[in-house]
Amino acid sequence: MKYIEAKSSDIPLDLLLEADPSEASISSYLSDSWCFIASDNVRILAACVVKSLNDGLAEIYNVSVYPEYQGQGIGTALLTFVLSQLPNKGVTRVELGTGTFGYQLTYYQRLGFRVDSVVKDHFLRNYPEPIFEHGIQHQDMLRLYKVL
Repeated sequence: MKYIEAKSSDIPLDLLLEADPSEASISSYLSDSWCFIASDNVRILAACVVKSLNDGLAEIYNVSVYPEYQGQGIGTALLTFVLSQLPNKGVTRVELGTGTFGYQLTYYQRLGFRVDSVVKDHFLRNYPEPIFEHGIQHQDMLRLYKVL
């Protein structure tokens, strides 16, 4: 498996839609972002999109793995690689937003992310279609952070 930084134009939209169901949302953060991929030298299997917010602070906007490759540690290895690269770009703190329940929350917490705040009704206000996981609608967003 190869983990590298890539151009945003190299990342297939259908892959990014695995983690963010809104093309408009993806378009809003993809430009001027750092993009990283996991590749088997034939196909891109996973992607991570990170954007610098200000001096020392960046936000992870998307971590996605094609469904047939999920559960194999590819996403974790990619995110671990990304977190190791961000200090080289002057990042000392990284943040992200995720749902208040589900596998994503425990995934990020296993990698050392901590809860910073709750954004009430984020998924209700910012996505035209409801987002469900395990039969429960996502409503609020947890803001997580990690000091690098």
